[in-house]
Amino acid sequence: MPTNTPPLSILMYHQVGRFAAMRTHRANYCDAGRFARQMAFLDAAGFRVLDIDSALACLRGEQSMPARAVVLTFDDAYVNFIEHALPVLRRHGFPAVVYAISAWLGRRMNWARPEPGRPQPQLMTAAQLREIRAAGITVGSHGATHAKLGELEPDAQRRELADSRAALEDALGEAVEHLCYPFGSFDRSAVTLAAEIGYRSATTCLRGAATPRDHPLVLPRKAISYGDNLIGYGWKLLIKHAPKPVLGDWRERMASSS
Repeated sequence: MPTNTPPLSILMYHQVGRFAAMRTHRANYCDAGRFARQMAFLDAAGFRVLDIDSALACLRGEQSMPARAVVLTFDDAYVNFIEHALPVLRRHGFPAVVYAISAWLGRRMNWARPEPGRPQPQLMTAAQLREIRAAGITVGSHGATHAKLGELEPDAQRRELADSRAALEDALGEAVEHLCYPFGSFDRSAVTLAAEIGYRSATTCLRGAATPRDHPLVLPRKAISYGDNLIGYGWKLLIKHAPKPVLGDWRERMASSS
């Protein structure tokens, strides 16, 4: 595996829209205006936004990793993605991955306590997932019920991962091969089962840039928060940060098991 491969920034978004100022759960929101400026920054600054399959090929050394490579991911499949994020992505020609929760398609998010003054957001229907897929967006799995996989027994983990993949494949009429661990919760068993069930990648909440050292089912990301202005956004993308200890631990664990 090449040792001089540039790092890959996998960015984690959730909702994109117009929101009142907040002090908590800021990583769950991105202002629509800021999102538009962030995408314009990527375009103007020469970043290459890759689809997840191309990114995996680069990490495996099958393709050359661009010097400023980025993957855009959106957790939970909120309807506001269609109104606020998709038109901006299409304007710039950027691909992205949206991770959907199969048992909650078309319903309102209810796995977190409602925030004062904020209605529970709507999740995409199967038809809306097909709509974004037709627009070139990759649809991945975010589990069946958004359960914390790292807190489940292996049989329950298997149901969450297998049932979600099967339901989304039925809705889309194509293979679903990419996963995001809900709440960033996973363990070695979840990784093993994800591979057995047929997922080719899985993103986490481990903080850092992805490199060829990372197992494709334990990919780190960089969370984009409501409070990130362009200075903070550029800092996350351009400054080389040492990996957090927990990310280093996972890299060693997965390397020792391969």
